[in-house]
Amino acid sequence: MPLFLIAATLVHRVNRYRVASLLVFAGAVLLIGAALFSATQHVSFGIGIYWAVTTATTVGYGDVTPHNTIGRIIAIAVMLGTIPVVGAVFALVAGASALNRIRRLMGMDRILPPNNYTLIYGSHPVLSRVLAELTRSGQQVVYVASVRPPDLGDDHHFIAGDPTDENIVRASHPERADRALIACESDADTLVVAVIVRALAPELQVYALTQSPSVARALDDLGITHTLATDELIGHTLAKSLEAPQSGNVLLALVESDAYRMVETEVGPDLAGQLLSAVRGRTGGLVLGVYQNGHISLGVASDPVLAAGDRLIQVQRAS
Repeated sequence: MPLFLIAATLVHRVNRYRVASLLVFAGAVLLIGAALFSATQHVSFGIGIYWAVTTATTVGYGDVTPHNTIGRIIAIAVMLGTIPVVGAVFALVAGASALNRIRRLMGMDRILPPNNYTLIYGSHPVLSRVLAELTRSGQQVVYVASVRPPDLGDDHHFIAGDPTDENIVRASHPERADRALIACESDADTLVVAVIVRALAPELQVYALTQSPSVARALDDLGITHTLATDELIGHTLAKSLEAPQSGNVLLALVESDAYRMVETEVGPDLAGQLLSAVRGRTGGLVLGVYQNGHISLGVASDPVLAAGDRLIQVQRAS
């Protein structure tokens, strides 16, 4: 793959200058041919340009034709000097387009968005659903994994490589991203990627998917507080479903419906100092709870007092 990348880069640079040179040559032949045709056939330069273009493009309407030997020689020169050149330009452009497509599919295209994109590291099976949701919401995605996922759209960017390799992570420019999701198949890889990402982009908002609560706590010690332990989530969901059979359906309804969405809104001065129970029903959506001091409170066991900077977790109607 490195040899192919080097070759592709060289071909791209050569093609760029070659296309420009060929276009300049073709334009010069058209102008010279039009001028000579105008002078030898006693027509205006505008008609000469018209004749040269129809000749070079093989349209050949026949309304303007050479009437002597010198005119026919000029016509031959224009055809031989432009038709192969124009064909070569189209071939080079088509080849460059195919090459860019191959580079993109193989994860060798490192031209990323300047900012405002979501980074995904890993190849956890749940990521297919995450990609579908991000695509539907119109977010730009840069996906880093050893193998390109089949459901990654052409409008997203793919970097092929081991996400536990610092050079690969560095190539994804986490410092320019809005957020990052780490979802590797093993918790060990998730920890390694988290350490690298945190070192390269200390301010980046990082989310991680793990299998066990102990790894989630280790990630929390790294400063990655947005973690989700799948074993813990499934276990608690099943336990609650045994207590209340419809609780699992309620959870699915919250995350699957397109009619509404879950959002976080920051508590402003107008709500600061009030009880969570007092603001429910006054914010234009269903308030599920509040995130404060690194923890979620649903306002059931206690009724927390809101402070500026806390974040309300709400369900709102989709716009």
